Amino acid sequence: MLRIEGLQCADGLPPTVAVMTPTPTPGTGDTTAETTTVETPIRLDFDAHAERFGRAMGQLDHAATAELDRVSFDHRLRELVRIRASQLNGCAYCVDIHTKDARAVGETEQRIYALPVWRETPFFTIRERAALAFTESVTRLSDSHVPDEDFAAVAAEFGPDEVAALLGLIVTINAWNAIGVATRAWRPGSYQP
Repeated sequence: MLRIEGLQCADGLPPTVAVMTPTPTPGTGDTTAETTTVETPIRLDFDAHAERFGRAMGQLDHAATAELDRVSFDHRLRELVRIRASQLNGCAYCVDIHTKDARAVGETEQRIYALPVWRETPFFTIRERAALAFTESVTRLSDSHVPDEDFAAVAAEFGPDEVAALLGLIVTINAWNAIGVATRAWRPGSYQP
């Protein structure tokens, strides 16, 4: 799923990730007229150097998706969970993928943009809020140790099979995020649904 072909450079140098940053046009204050590219080197072509583990991650991803499908877990909420965990972990590639996938399954721009401040908006249901709070608690495991109130809230909105499927999703996206952030193996902007 996350494998990108062609990451080997012919010149032997590590591949890079191009990041566009706005640059003000002198005298106008306009930041949309011109952009500069910042090259962020890929640290490790993870797929090439941990091929077996990469395949295992793909299998984990498929298993998590199968559990979500088994319990008919909402596709839009799946993507919101993936986006939120990826935002918290700072995984640009995964944020790019899952915002595109969220749009593809009908998620609104308003809710995608509001996701970092979901607690402060009226755009999310009680069920979605429970899932997002649980996502944050599991993602920030070392900070919160998943407080009882977050588990109770998710258990009040979802059945045990749904909570287990949600947890599988959160664990999986956090694993992908760890690989993506540590290695910068995949280029943000390269994914097309």
